[in-house]
Amino acid sequence: MNMMDPILYIYTSGTTGLPKAAIMSHCRFLFMTLAIYYMLKIKKNDIVYDSLPLYHTAGGMLGVGQVLINGCTVALRSKFSVSNFWTDCIKYECTVAQYIGEMCRYLLASPERPEEKLHKVRLVFGNGLRSQIWNQFVNRFNIKQIGEFYGATEGNANMINIDSTPGAVGYVPWFAKGIYPVTLIKVHQDSVEPIRNQEGFCIRCKSGEAGILIGSIKDTVPSRVFNGYADSKESEKKILKNVFEEGDKYFNTGDILVQDDYGYFYFKDRTGDTFRWKGENVATSEVEAVISNVVGLRDAIVFGVEIPNLEGRAGMAVIVDEDGILEMEELVKGMKESLPSYARPIFLRVIKQVPITGTFKLQKTDLQKEGFNPITVNDPLYFFDQSKDLFTPINKTLYEEIISGKRRL
Repeated sequence: MNMMDPILYIYTSGTTGLPKAAIMSHCRFLFMTLAIYYMLKIKKNDIVYDSLPLYHTAGGMLGVGQVLINGCTVALRSKFSVSNFWTDCIKYECTVAQYIGEMCRYLLASPERPEEKLHKVRLVFGNGLRSQIWNQFVNRFNIKQIGEFYGATEGNANMINIDSTPGAVGYVPWFAKGIYPVTLIKVHQDSVEPIRNQEGFCIRCKSGEAGILIGSIKDTVPSRVFNGYADSKESEKKILKNVFEEGDKYFNTGDILVQDDYGYFYFKDRTGDTFRWKGENVATSEVEAVISNVVGLRDAIVFGVEIPNLEGRAGMAVIVDEDGILEMEELVKGMKESLPSYARPIFLRVIKQVPITGTFKLQKTDLQKEGFNPITVNDPLYFFDQSKDLFTPINKTLYEEIISGKRRL
């Protein structure tokens, strides 16, 4: 046995498709666990609160790994609980806590309680804390440091925000590209395929320019190895070849990010989620964050839906409204104040609950397939009527007007 041998398989979260078994080597387990420990300045006497599923990377490796590799203490909870989060942190004297997906938003949406200021937690780390609620989370819960990181279970393009810069998912200074070769490349807006120059090579993005994040694959460098999936065919789909020179290989994350002048990376969207409408690209994650803020931090999902004889995809939002108090006028007002016209959803579906993955990510695949057809969807559906500046219920007649092109969009 050597360091490059597999230690375990971890299934991807399956946010946009079926989960896939990712191969995790001994080397990668050590690299990821030690990176969190040293880059976030965790100490051996720290107590880490881990309420994440142990069958995923964050909880089972980055959390439990602090015990196995670094000798810390970890307080485990079998399932994340909003009402018990800070109570547990106080009870077990935790100094570090983990989050993932929508957990931070759920905590913010809960009623204020004394425990949220009586804890000793100085650092929370994870991924999925949106920039729109970053400062609100820090100020309300008195958190000194946020360790937001970016990474795919199967990938080699992982990064971490080491100085709590709001919204940043990682930091790689421009002079360190040779040491840690991750970069952004330009892609076609419609197909999201890499744009290649006259020589057939990919084009790097400039500062402030959004593109797909890729990571150099080198089989002789442990940190650059791409182990991929148990299914070699699925692994091959994630590899880009002849990127900057003949014979080189890069892992394609499939995620759109942007890097600023200082080297900070910011997540924009997944390539499969971004859609094009009225000649503009719409980043669903940004629209979701705006809508969630407008409706009191409720769950919100956004995707594009196709309409016959129209180019691109029109925006559709799905909002969770368990108690039936969603204010349509406030929603319209908030979207107009915070979103350009092309990014505002035209269709709206109101539901009681939304399917969530084990890592607290909202699943949109089935909802997108169901679309806005009132015959097949039982939940309330609405269409934004521009002439009246409001959402109006979709019935069979209105639906037929929309798909036939009689109704102006």
